This record gives sequence, structure tokens and C-alpha cells, in this order.
Amino acid sequence: MTVRKKRAGASSASPPARIADGAKSNRPVMQLLDLLGRRWTLRIFWELRSGPRGFRELRALCDGLSPSTLSTRLKELKKAGLVENNPDGDLAMTKLARDAEPLMMALVDWANKWGGS
Repeated sequence: MTVRKKRAGASSASPPARIADGAKSNRPVMQLLDLLGRRWTLRIFWELRSGPRGFRELRALCDGLSPSTLSTRLKELKKAGLVENNPDGDLAMTKLARDAEPLMMALVDWANKWGGS
């Protein structure tokens, strides 16, 4: 029988709550992939990268996105702490979400290589 030592500073508390409704994993990376993999979520995230947008403006940028789907995705992103309403009432990325911008730009670079640009 192998006995594992508890890491210094490790907590015996239960794992953190899921950040994404319906996520099937307790691992944060899998929860995030589940959330961002939902239809239209990455597009919404992408369109908000350049600054706050009103609901109608955001919907217009996301060609073909229904108001109900946009509303659902925004609720999920807000619950996950990635989108918020700014003081003017527009939708904006949170600081946590903006921290992912270098990752998004790396994905753009990789997509350009993949796409032959």
C-alpha cells in the first residue's frame, strides 16, 4: 500500500465549485474547455476583446446569433467571471478574461500558420 504525503500548503477542502454549468469534470482546464467549446462562446469572447459592446452591437458582430442564445452565453460567461456589465451597462471582458488575450493572439498566430496565411 502506498501512502501519499500531503503537500505543504495543500488543502483538504473539497474541490472548487464548477465554473461552467453542465461541466463534467472538476479539473479547471476541462471546465474551461467545456465552457469555451459551447457554440458561439469563443466568438462572443473574441468580439469583446476590443472593448465593451452593447447587446445589440455584439449580436450584430456575431452574424446569425439569436438573441436568446446570446443571452444564454452571456449568462454563462458572467457566472464564470469572464464577462461583466461596465458602469455604462455595456458588456465587457473582466480582468480575468483580459488576462487570456495573449493566449487568444497566440491562437490567431497558430490559425494563420494552419490556414496558410
